[in-house]
Amino acid sequence: MKRVTGIGGIFFKSPDPKALTEWYRVHLGLEVQAWGGAKLPGSTGPTMWTPFKADTGYFAPSDAPFMVNFRVADLHGLIAALRSEGCRVVGEPQDSEYGSFGWVLDLDGNKVELWEPPAA
Repeated sequence: MKRVTGIGGIFFKSPDPKALTEWYRVHLGLEVQAWGGAKLPGSTGPTMWTPFKADTGYFAPSDAPFMVNFRVADLHGLIAALRSEGCRVVGEPQDSEYGSFGWVLDLDGNKVELWEPPAA
């Protein structure tokens, strides 16, 4: 019997869900629906599930116990756009054999990882 087939959703608390939803709509292009959430577009790429040690610094400067990773098509272009829009970009994009990674803090200070998978 097949059990897990992918991520069914990402759910988290916010002190101001409407403002946070608007931030994701404006800056990351999520198509927010009237019910308050967004259906993410399908993808043929992998979805990673990775637990980290409780004392990891990888989520810094966020204090949240989670980090969302979104696939993107043009990481460097998106990072430039986010900076020009006044978003809090964390560090510089990193390129590796696994693709390109960049980070931004949302309105609640949650670190969001942006990932452009490798071309092949």
